[in-house]
Amino acid sequence: MAKRTKSKTYRPRHLGKKSTRPVDKVDLIPWKGQGTTITLDCMEFSSLCPVTAQPDFGEITITYCPKAHIIESKSLKLYLWRYREIGIFSEQLVNEIAADLYKQAKPVWIEVRGDFNSRGGIGITAIARRPAE
Repeated sequence: MAKRTKSKTYRPRHLGKKSTRPVDKVDLIPWKGQGTTITLDCMEFSSLCPVTAQPDFGEITITYCPKAHIIESKSLKLYLWRYREIGIFSEQLVNEIAADLYKQAKPVWIEVRGDFNSRGGIGITAIARRPAE
């Protein structure tokens, strides 16, 4: 088993702090691995319908291959929290998250999938990839 050492290059911004509001940027952890696929699941995601202002609920799954950084999970939770008060269509929301996280983390590729609960008998699944195929 490889010996693990404490990272001197990364300290989470949110370590030991109470989370009182959403954030616009995720924390990035230095990464030296290769050929790894990471999946982050947010099973309790919510945003607002831009038409009715009622809450929309669903699951966001982010899958990516890191290049130089991995996305820190608590900051991702705080980043996704910002959508709770934004009126946005589910399809646009997934596209926006994919573009934003691709710009911030600069992975080899990223895929964001949104599975939104049924409203009026119709569920929505949207998938965005960067770079686009």
